[in-house]
Amino acid sequence: MNSNQSVIDAGKKYLIGNYGRLPVAMVRGAGSRLWDADGRQYVDLFAGFGGAILGHCHPDLIEAATQQAAQLWHVGNTFWTIPQIEVAQRLANIAFPGQAFFCQSGAEANEAACKLARLRGQVNGGTRYKIISLHKSFHGRTLAMLAATGSTKYREGFKPDVPGFVNVPGGDFDALAAAVDDDTAGIIMEPIQGEGGVNIYPEGYIQKVRQLCDEKQITLIFDEVWTGCGRTGKWFGHQHITDSNGNVILPDVMTLGKAVGGGLPVGVMFARPEIAALMTPGKHGSTLGANGICMAVTKRIFDVIERDKLLEHARVLGEHAVSRIKQSSAMAHVADIRGMGLFLGLEMKQAPRQLVEKGLEKGVVINVTADKVVRLAPPINISREDLDVGIDRLIEAIAAVYS
Repeated sequence: MNSNQSVIDAGKKYLIGNYGRLPVAMVRGAGSRLWDADGRQYVDLFAGFGGAILGHCHPDLIEAATQQAAQLWHVGNTFWTIPQIEVAQRLANIAFPGQAFFCQSGAEANEAACKLARLRGQVNGGTRYKIISLHKSFHGRTLAMLAATGSTKYREGFKPDVPGFVNVPGGDFDALAAAVDDDTAGIIMEPIQGEGGVNIYPEGYIQKVRQLCDEKQITLIFDEVWTGCGRTGKWFGHQHITDSNGNVILPDVMTLGKAVGGGLPVGVMFARPEIAALMTPGKHGSTLGANGICMAVTKRIFDVIERDKLLEHARVLGEHAVSRIKQSSAMAHVADIRGMGLFLGLEMKQAPRQLVEKGLEKGVVINVTADKVVRLAPPINISREDLDVGIDRLIEAIAAVYS
């Protein structure tokens, strides 16, 4: 029978060591709980980097995958297939009028979005190609998206940067406006920065960016890889942002990943129709994107979120989690709590040493990013009871680390 150590020993022998792995081998999941190879149980407050938006082995998703697997897996995108059309139609209904391109990850979706912005910038003989992104952003690990990512540590060892990307401080509109020139084709930004530490922009910032893009005919891309599919308490993070008349600030292009596949490899670029029309046959593609099984599961994710009223659930439990933490002893070590819904960041006063490992000892899965931000992103259908158990264990871990 496999144990944690036997799995780890085999993994070290046969897997490339590009991940800083924790000393645990997960073998089973159900809902918001995980079990390792030694039989230990954990409350999952991170959901596989947010990908397991409905938790582990959700029965509806198993059913959708199983039914589709018995019908049609993959034929390639030279044929029309029903599941991807149904998902695209759902996005148009809950996001904004648009058209979808499907791939396998958020990084690929962002690549496609930047290509589309360049196509728009070079239509009718134009020459615009530059993409502006923000410091502390994260847009993926392909060579181009490393250049777009506003954290230099991810680019170490991969120089030179792919040209055409400019990084400016997030939240500083004057700096962004100053970076715009005649070569600027697009601006890519996360509605809430994820890897950078669950950062929220100053009031009015995104509204000004939208206005600038309108004035200069620049393509505005919202990277919703972290904030999409209900995690923030709305379908998409940008739906929290409105103008003075209460109208939602919309992007020209939206990208999705992580949660949109529920743990399966799905990425989406969703664009306004008049911009999407520029991506004509041969301009871009994905061999396995929009395969039947992934699309059937993605459609069911939206069905379950709507049926079970999980947007409201995420909002309510997010507020509950913040309240629990603020009333706990852990607040002596917390400088700030920020986020929306069940996408929360606890910025610690001092960098937590081995907090993730201590959490595992206590039976809770968490994450630390940006050196000292504890990032919580549980399944949005987590029960209040499981969330409370997870928070209790987090509080115990914080106490142990800072004692």
